[in-house]
Amino acid sequence: MTEPDEEGGLEELIRQKKAKVAELKGRGIDPYPPRSKRVQTCAQAAALCAPLEVGSHGAQTLECAGRLVRYRDQGKTIFADLRDFSGKIQLYIKKDTVGEEAFNFVKKDMHAGDFVSVAGVVMKTKTGEATVAVSSITLLSKALRPLPDKFHGLKDVDVRYRNRHLDLISSPETLEKFAQRSKIITTIRSVMDRRGFIEVETPILLSQAGGASARPFATHHNALDQDMVLRIATELYLKRLIVGGFDKVYEIGRIFRNEGIDTRHNPEFTMMECYEAYSDYEGQAALFEEIVGTCAEALKIDEVDFGGKKISVKPPFKREYLPELWKRYCGAPIDDILKGKGFNRAGLLALAGNIGVPAGEKTPSAKIFERVFDAKILEHCEQMTFVFDHPTAITPLAKLKGGSQGIVERFEAFCAGQEYANAYTELNDPEDQRERLVEQARQRKEEGDQEADILDENFVEAMEAGMPPMGGMGVGIDRLVMLLTGQTSIRDVILFPTLKREESQ
Repeated sequence: MTEPDEEGGLEELIRQKKAKVAELKGRGIDPYPPRSKRVQTCAQAAALCAPLEVGSHGAQTLECAGRLVRYRDQGKTIFADLRDFSGKIQLYIKKDTVGEEAFNFVKKDMHAGDFVSVAGVVMKTKTGEATVAVSSITLLSKALRPLPDKFHGLKDVDVRYRNRHLDLISSPETLEKFAQRSKIITTIRSVMDRRGFIEVETPILLSQAGGASARPFATHHNALDQDMVLRIATELYLKRLIVGGFDKVYEIGRIFRNEGIDTRHNPEFTMMECYEAYSDYEGQAALFEEIVGTCAEALKIDEVDFGGKKISVKPPFKREYLPELWKRYCGAPIDDILKGKGFNRAGLLALAGNIGVPAGEKTPSAKIFERVFDAKILEHCEQMTFVFDHPTAITPLAKLKGGSQGIVERFEAFCAGQEYANAYTELNDPEDQRERLVEQARQRKEEGDQEADILDENFVEAMEAGMPPMGGMGVGIDRLVMLLTGQTSIRDVILFPTLKREESQ
């Protein structure tokens, strides 16, 4: 298992590895055989070793396969580590056991990074380490590039994101984190299915973006000779399914928004949206608590360390109401910035000036509101908090709060400076819906918003067929994974995050 000479650097090492592959083929050895047999994983082999006494051997013959990640050549014996997705186990390769020819093949022709299969029995070494005493070993795939730790690991985060396969090889923690992501998504599906929701799929490629306020990615369909956009939400299609007769639907899928990139935002991200007939935003709050609580149970956690803060992920969660928070932390009633179903722009600008939030004549009202909220209220939502009852002006798809034109039945779930869920008691009056979309589009055009065309006539026509009262919710899967795994950057929970193209060398 001696490593090729590294003095010439990476290119020379790859050249030597390629020469080794050619040599093996010249000797009639296939370094990439088409199939292999694996009976036990590394974790299963280690479990069989657990009941053994120190220094003793098991009786059952095992067949394992995986990647060689470490070895120690001690002359007539070799110790190595074999790793697969389940974990790793030590290999004990003895010349007298495998035979001189096979032993020399391991010594001279196998290297860290190669995939191999082994047969043997488990043993527990004098130090108590679970080990396979190898009786035969077969090369399955010859690695041409060295493992990351041969070149000081992957400490550069950009290199980790661009070469996720190397990150996964060098960091079992990264591998486990993405296994946890999969478990979280599976758990969400189990909650939704148990509650009687039906999982569906809706279009990604649309003629018009709707269901959210965001700039879409634009493309062109050649066969139809038609400009199209990638979806920014799944809401409008899912609601049509409720109109059509489904009672409970949900979709877990990719959403695309042509906006900024930072530690909380990626241009493509995963969202779970659901709609439930005869429910409301209180019902969706209960559903969100069940989702988070069940995911936490699946990961066997009650709290997480998130950016140095201990966050409880065990329901019930704190409940607050935006009008009360606004008066408490902004020093004035929220009615001062509302005007009918829109904003009192003069009052909003005055408030922003009083509390030092940047805002100018060209700043959209919705953006000013968001800045005030982030500056004065968000910091008070360190633990998971439902903030109920938001302005109608930024929520055209939700039911009015009883007795108010300016407030709707909507909650957002916040924690540690991030939003995790957004839910409405859904508006089902088609005339009110059309009026609100038209009015919001008018205000946004006046403020110079390029994405002001938000009226989807097909959706409103579907509502005119009759839509039952319902609750709807969107949950940011990536952010929920961030929270439950303690990661403060969204790039650390997306296998292949969007990155700027590397400059050509």
